Amino acid sequence: MSVLRSLSPQLTGWLPRQRWFAGKGHPLAGLSLVAATELLPYSTGSGSPGLLHLLVRVRPPDDGACYQLLLGVREALPPELAPALIGRPSAGPLRGTAVYEALRDPRLTGLLLERLRTPGTLGPLRFRRERDAALPARSSPRLLDAEQSNSSVVYGNAAILKVFRRVEPGVNPELELTLALSRRGCSHVPPPLAWFAAGGGGGEPGGGSRTLGILQPYLAGTRDGWQLALRALAKGTDFTPAARALGRTTARVHTGLAEALPTCTLSRTDVQRTAQSMAGRLEAASAAVPALRPYRTALLDVFRALAGLGSRRRALPAQRVHGDLHLGQALGPDGDGVPDGWTLIDFEGEPARPLAERRAPQPVERDVAGMLRSFDYAACQAPAAGPQTAFSREWAAANRAAYCAGYAEVCGRDPREDAVLLRAYETDKAVYEVLYEARNRPSWLEIPLSAIRRLAAPPPSSPCSPSSA
Repeated sequence: MSVLRSLSPQLTGWLPRQRWFAGKGHPLAGLSLVAATELLPYSTGSGSPGLLHLLVRVRPPDDGACYQLLLGVREALPPELAPALIGRPSAGPLRGTAVYEALRDPRLTGLLLERLRTPGTLGPLRFRRERDAALPARSSPRLLDAEQSNSSVVYGNAAILKVFRRVEPGVNPELELTLALSRRGCSHVPPPLAWFAAGGGGGEPGGGSRTLGILQPYLAGTRDGWQLALRALAKGTDFTPAARALGRTTARVHTGLAEALPTCTLSRTDVQRTAQSMAGRLEAASAAVPALRPYRTALLDVFRALAGLGSRRRALPAQRVHGDLHLGQALGPDGDGVPDGWTLIDFEGEPARPLAERRAPQPVERDVAGMLRSFDYAACQAPAAGPQTAFSREWAAANRAAYCAGYAEVCGRDPREDAVLLRAYETDKAVYEVLYEARNRPSWLEIPLSAIRRLAAPPPSSPCSPSSA
């Protein structure tokens, strides 16, 4: 506790400014310590940095959330690390030192890699390595600055370490799902090479622990699907073969998850509860965004149709899914050819949702709906395009249809066949997008509103048909 008391003034000012902090922009009421571990003890006068690992709980605005912090300690910071400074404690065991964001220090991120190389336990921290995994030799670590909810360090062009910031009890789906898929030989996900956690025990993930970080291969020479789609739009090239291939990859991953992890069926009550949750999110979004209100009644009918689907059927199949699938979560070769070798990444689901919800089995249509919405967004980025142009509608429709057709090639079941279910999940996603854009990017609000108008209209024969996009 003396360490946290020493750091509290600096951390309460620094945390709300971090991109990955959920309550950003608001002052903290206080911090409490969950665990503190010296990964590398600091010694005054040694000239070497120390590395301190903290798990802290925060009080409002992100009440009770637990965050993982990796702090470097030095007598003085070299100029290249000056932007990483958090502060200089005026009391306590770290008095007079420079405390800073350790993930910006190559020396300390190199130490993390060495810890992962040798499985073992240090205080509450457990370091695990997948059997026969080849970890990279020492290489130049660099922190990626593009992420919103986590932090990632790339080691040369060989591996990437994702460090989770907001952590909850339980295994993170990113580790659970990719580990299950890779152990079944699925080549469409980056396999975990090593990971670390707090609490729990044994060599397997879970057991009451908190997943803290995962080391995976770094896929150099790739671009995400969003970038590849925008490049195709800019060049005027056909993206539908890539969309069809992405549908096949999604289906293979879904099949692998159903084989590797338990599946279930959603009862009538489960389906009705899902529909009620969707309706509740619509009501909240309509209250916040006036532009959504004219469509409220028609959209509620979409969710009532889902509830009725549960009444007419005994059950709906459910399994583990990606949970936040869109073009940015798929990597393809950075070339002009058709990327049939897509890789899906970031299986942790939507970080803002509770961990138990992210780990719950769901219909695969949730993932499919997320990708369909992503095609709509990409279409509006074309030169001189927009939500209302014929080109955008036709491009989105063609790629949505290609994606669904590719999915059917592998699974033998086209996701368009369950039109009520797919429409409900796509509507729920579009409602979320309306609220997000109204709060964060008002100039993009018309993109999801265009989808809302389509989804509020009488249902077409197929959610992926050209007339529906």
